[in-house]
Amino acid sequence: MPNILIIDDDAHINDIVSKALQSEGYSVSSAYSGTEALLLLSQSKPDLVLLDLMLPGLSGEELLPQIKDIPVIVVSAKADVTDKVELLIGGAVDYITKPFHMEELLARIMVQLRKNERYAERSLLAYREITLDTDKHTLFANGKEQKLTRTEYAILKLLMQNPEQVVAKLTILDRISLDTPDCTEDSLKSHIYNLRKKLKALTGKEYISAVWGIGFMLNEKS
Repeated sequence: MPNILIIDDDAHINDIVSKALQSEGYSVSSAYSGTEALLLLSQSKPDLVLLDLMLPGLSGEELLPQIKDIPVIVVSAKADVTDKVELLIGGAVDYITKPFHMEELLARIMVQLRKNERYAERSLLAYREITLDTDKHTLFANGKEQKLTRTEYAILKLLMQNPEQVVAKLTILDRISLDTPDCTEDSLKSHIYNLRKKLKALTGKEYISAVWGIGFMLNEKS
């Protein structure tokens, strides 16, 4: 269930939008000032933010740059094109002007959540308990994370894209050559060895099997 944070000091609008979102099956949290919003954002990460601009204390324009990696739809009475352009350049994914039709707001929310979902699917690869973040080149398992070298990342990404399938050594070398041109058949063994150690440190398991004379395979072994 996606969670949406509404940041609007108008209690009436905040309440109406909140009820409309809840009736659509969303989880909703509300903030009535920029300072309160920052506190909520430090405690949890919503899937989307609806941001009013004219807030007490910290304004919406000041708050926007501090909202990282969360889609923000600005909902404001300011209708000037220059304001819209500056906010979209500044990080907002969409801008809707008050007064608005609830159906339009709901549609815009749905579009952004779909985009965010597709991006998340592209940027994460998962197999069993291990997850590879393809944006940060970081490996996650059991609540722990492990940085990978450029070559280790390229190898693991290829194996995770083809789980429980034997990937030939020459195929690995060919597919990762653009990212790691210095990797050779001899050094490949060392990179696989280091990758195995990192996986075992996180999971306590062996995840990469050598298939003699052919290549390597990602599978789970205790």
